[in-house]
Amino acid sequence: MNTNETIIQIETVEIIREADSQIGGSWQPIEGGATRTLREQICPSRVTSTEWETIKDEAISVLAKCVPPKVPPKQETGLVVGYIQSGKTLSFTTVAALARDNGYQMVIAIAGTSINLRDQSTKRLEDDLNLLTRADRKWQHFKSHEFNEGDHAKIANVLADWQDSSVPEWERQTVLITTMKHHQHLKNLAEILLRIDNLSNVPTLIIDDEADQASLNTKVQKDEASTTYQRILALREYLPHHTFLQYTATPQAPLLINLIDVLSPNFAKVLTPGAKYTGGKAFFHDEPNRIHTIPDSEIPTRNAPLDAPPESLLEAMRIFFLGVTAAMILEGEHLEGNRSMMVHPSRETFRHGEYYFWVEQVRNYWLETLGLDENHPDRQDLLEEFRNSYEGLRNTVSNLPSFEEVPPPLLRAIRKAQLHEVNAAGGRTPSIPWHNTYAHILVGGQAMDRGFTVEGLTVTYMPRGPGMGNADTIQQRARFFGYKQTYFGYCRVFLENNVRDAYSNYITHEEDVRDRLIVHDKTGSSLNAWKRAFFLDQNLKPTRHNVLNIDYTQGNLSSRWYEPKAPHDSEKAIEKNRSVVQKFLNTLSFRTGTQRTSRIETWHDVSTDVRLKDVYENLLVPLRVTRLVDSQKFTGVRLQIAAYLDTHPDTLCTIYYMNKGNPRKRTLNKNDEIPTLFQGPSPRTGEIYPGDRQIKASKGVTAQIHILELVRENGENFSAVPTVAIWLPKDVSTDWLVQDQGGDEIGS
Repeated sequence: MNTNETIIQIETVEIIREADSQIGGSWQPIEGGATRTLREQICPSRVTSTEWETIKDEAISVLAKCVPPKVPPKQETGLVVGYIQSGKTLSFTTVAALARDNGYQMVIAIAGTSINLRDQSTKRLEDDLNLLTRADRKWQHFKSHEFNEGDHAKIANVLADWQDSSVPEWERQTVLITTMKHHQHLKNLAEILLRIDNLSNVPTLIIDDEADQASLNTKVQKDEASTTYQRILALREYLPHHTFLQYTATPQAPLLINLIDVLSPNFAKVLTPGAKYTGGKAFFHDEPNRIHTIPDSEIPTRNAPLDAPPESLLEAMRIFFLGVTAAMILEGEHLEGNRSMMVHPSRETFRHGEYYFWVEQVRNYWLETLGLDENHPDRQDLLEEFRNSYEGLRNTVSNLPSFEEVPPPLLRAIRKAQLHEVNAAGGRTPSIPWHNTYAHILVGGQAMDRGFTVEGLTVTYMPRGPGMGNADTIQQRARFFGYKQTYFGYCRVFLENNVRDAYSNYITHEEDVRDRLIVHDKTGSSLNAWKRAFFLDQNLKPTRHNVLNIDYTQGNLSSRWYEPKAPHDSEKAIEKNRSVVQKFLNTLSFRTGTQRTSRIETWHDVSTDVRLKDVYENLLVPLRVTRLVDSQKFTGVRLQIAAYLDTHPDTLCTIYYMNKGNPRKRTLNKNDEIPTLFQGPSPRTGEIYPGDRQIKASKGVTAQIHILELVRENGENFSAVPTVAIWLPKDVSTDWLVQDQGGDEIGS
């Protein structure tokens, strides 16, 4: 009786306030026993009660966008965006717990593309959901790599309890399946599901961790389907009633794939990191003194190899071991957790071996030297080198022990540290025995990228360039982000110069994408309506090209004119633009400007000191530009102006009403475009008329409004076509990316 009473207590549900601004969607999930058990497991040992409320509310908001469990079969795809190393796993664990509380009968977690990542995510789910120790058996866990003959029957029997009205609620279990993101594992899972009848009545949540990796179709440009992509589509086909949740910190690829792709998300949710999170802004904008540039001369290449460990690597190792030593002194026998250093030289394993050898040799030399007599000159010289590094560390650590306390524990710190080469050179990437010792140095490449958690990472040494320049790939190497606020002073990152710039520029892009997704989410509209337009440095590509079959444009029009080629592309757009332009002109006060010579007099009306904000909101935003050759650049112009207005809200603009609004004739070429909008100088040297391109203010943004008569080669004409050209000066400069898939919203 007592046991049953306990179970009933666990299953009591709590109605979430509908007025909570964090919550929204097509239905209202509730918090029940599984979610409260999760809270007890992680709070306050890992998150504060305040942080938990944010995690829970955002998880409820995510689930509210999913297909409700008690509606006819339907499928949905959503995107959940967090920062690198910010707690995405805990978010989807919370969503899974809520799914259990709200009647989802099955949760499938596609966890990582490697055995290590799969095991890492699986263990976190087991620990956080208390799967191995909880008494109520609310979950039945299956692992795809351990499937046995008959498991389909076990799963079917668990699901049958949900269809049997005689089974009390507390007896029903939710099926949890974890699988690696590998085509064979996904095939095994699909074959299991195929043998289960009546899955249309099984509301399911599929969670795809690191969803921008491997899941997407890498053969889309060939009109074919890559193997893993096929397996995911088959899995979804077998589950008529499910939501496919894509979790990632780098959403570029899911956002830019074709909207008709079944993996293109219909909604997006952005996660809030905890208070102790240190991400890109903390490292590259707020505290750039933690970033060190590795000189080009200290980066080995095939044509210029190094025959000894570079000084920057020695400095990184000194800072790391000093941090470990300080923790040993300050915490003593209460030393907990880990401190680690990551050396990430290349994706090529031969380079890993080279750096591992250097790290090992340096470590052994330091051990030998520190073991010498206190007065030995080699020992004194080495300690002086450590003292110089100590002075740099003291700039960011307020309670650093005195250097006189350092030498004895320094030797022990170096001796106790374990070195690991993290790659598959030995057949399988090794797991790191974090519990064996406090300090670890990891040397590797791709295996330490996406999803790999480095415990207590303080020092990162990355002597590699940006490679192909894919923004999402570079960002996924940033294992140095995470919950590091308590030891942030010890953190240092050593980067090649171009990679340092790439990270710094990426932060603007990342924040812009997140902000635009947040604004769009509040509209309640499908993500299909979201304009694929955001800031991105032109030296970076958003993602690998092989998953995209719709091209994008990158640019920056500072110190340049935007001049449309096809303002006549749509009759509806012409009518709309006539209204927009006339309404805007009615708000201006013009004076007639003249440029006179003995041969020609050219008149334009000009309005100065017009608020750029008004021009943006009342002219540029409502103006319709439909031809692809114009629209992507015009969106870029609006992005640049919007960004400039964020920091210069009161800036002014100059408007020229060309030829006082009298029509100017232009003949369209064979592509049905205006070859040249601007009238040229007269003569070519411009003594009589400097040309339209020179009709701009000496500073600030200039807009020219032209009224055109356009004539096709066959004689067909378009009358009174309003056309707007924009001059952006040098200081209105932002790199952008625009992909036209029909969305209208760009945000501001």
